[in-house]
Amino acid sequence: MRYYARKFAFYLVAFWAALTLNFFIPRLMPGNPVDILMAKLAQRGGTVDPSARRAYELLLGGDSGDPLLQQYLSYLDNMFRGDLGVSVSSFPTPVSEIIGQALPWTLVLVGIATFLSFALGIALGTFVGWRRGTWLDGLVPATTVLAAVPYFWLALILAAVLAAGLGWFPLLGGYDVVLTPGWDGEFIGSAIYHGTLPALTIVISSVGGWLLGMRNMMVSTTAEDYVLTARAKGLRDSRIMVKYAARNAVLPSVAGFAISLGFVVSGSVITEQVFSYPGIGSKLLQAVQNNDYALMQGIFLVITVAVLGANLLVDLLYAVIDPRTRVGG
Repeated sequence: MRYYARKFAFYLVAFWAALTLNFFIPRLMPGNPVDILMAKLAQRGGTVDPSARRAYELLLGGDSGDPLLQQYLSYLDNMFRGDLGVSVSSFPTPVSEIIGQALPWTLVLVGIATFLSFALGIALGTFVGWRRGTWLDGLVPATTVLAAVPYFWLALILAAVLAAGLGWFPLLGGYDVVLTPGWDGEFIGSAIYHGTLPALTIVISSVGGWLLGMRNMMVSTTAEDYVLTARAKGLRDSRIMVKYAARNAVLPSVAGFAISLGFVVSGSVITEQVFSYPGIGSKLLQAVQNNDYALMQGIFLVITVAVLGANLLVDLLYAVIDPRTRVGG
């Protein structure tokens, strides 16, 4: 119990530190970001009333004249109420609404693709490492070559061959535009159909790394004394491979998966751009291109929270897989 309490306390402090950095970074920028945003809003026909300016000053800083501590407390109050300001590039839509619309697309696409590539790489790496020296080892160079291909290049090749050439998948978008988004079977089927090719790109480009790492760890683990002892006791090969070797070999990969899982929220900017997918990566690129500070700050905050949440989840899972990590906690 003490171990879990320490973990929760650590991530709570990390979350507070991320919120505080998110408050101070815009205030360290040269110039006055609020004036820049007000000018952009005016160019786009937005009404620059005192309340809009006040909201941006709390978010990004400015010449409000309020003490820094009062600005900080007001900023925290807005954050906990989910008030991330108004987007300039999509004026007058609130930032929280834009993130809320884009986030599910990225979570489903990149989340499922990341999980599939991890599960596939771990399963193949376990088997290849257990059967090292056989023809199965030939799989390793083939998959690592695919992982070394530049990401945008692989996405363009798959789009040209499978979508534009063979017509097996749609080339662009997240769903059929004639459909109305909703939880009906036709729309969900269209979303899955449109997301298959981008997901395939992510799986192909990342499975080689998981396979190689797991294969090498399996080779090291099979030489351990406890594996030799299990063999001497006459246990079945499949049980030794899964219960003794793979269970210990997978631990470093689980830590790597935690990092990958956290960055799922940031999406894959390149994949979403190539396939015009409506995820959080496209919104981040849109925010950068339009100097939309409020949207950038909101997306960075969501990414930070996602990374911390994913790491906390895997830390807890790690303690279940390997009880030795709880010793001394």
